Amino acid sequence: MKRFFAFLLAFGLVLGFSYGSSSQNLAEAKSKIVTFKNCKAMNKVYKGGVARSSKVKNKGGKTHYKPFVSKALYDANKSRDRDKDLIACER
Repeated sequence: MKRFFAFLLAFGLVLGFSYGSSSQNLAEAKSKIVTFKNCKAMNKVYKGGVARSSKVKNKGGKTHYKPFVSKALYDANKSRDRDKDLIACER
């Protein structure tokens, strides 16, 4: 009986670690930083643009969409922020 539980525990650990590593690889693939050619290309993926942080306020006026928040993605596309309000390609 003890051997059965030990085998079941070992099997669960192996299965858990193999599942955790594959989901971690998927998260790494999704977080790949892309530099967009222009705002039209960025707005196809991120309708509201990309903000550097969630505390940033839009200086350009009222927008229709909420921006996606990502410091790394904003830094890669910093040249797309014409009004320098820390939101690139806001709409």
